Amino acid sequence: QVVLVESGGGLVQAGGSLRLSCKHSGRSFSRYAMGWFRRAPEKEREFVAAITLDGGSTYYKDSVKGRFTISRDNAENTIYLQMNNLRPEDTAVYYCNTGTRKYEGEWKGFGSWGQGTQVTVSS
Repeated sequence: QVVLVESGGGLVQAGGSLRLSCKHSGRSFSRYAMGWFRRAPEKEREFVAAITLDGGSTYYKDSVKGRFTISRDNAENTIYLQMNNLRPEDTAVYYCNTGTRKYEGEWKGFGSWGQGTQVTVSS
């Protein structure tokens, strides 16, 4: 059973930065593409960013391109999401996921999910 634990969320003013982390408990971490998703209040969960198993390619939701950076450290079984120039509309619970991939034209999360970490951006 894989366990994912997110951390790094918090309250920040618009224009500020946060760095989220997601620690993977299993031995299979380096075999999976990983992703970040988020769920804003009263909205469905949406794709934010994905990274291939070797970290060689990254993909982003259009609205976060140029502001967010996803990365991974396979030696530490951890992925990160550096979020800069945060906006109030980035407010959401952020989740990491194993086995993130594109399915029927959309990025989707397969496999395990973490418990989420709250990010709140004040204006």
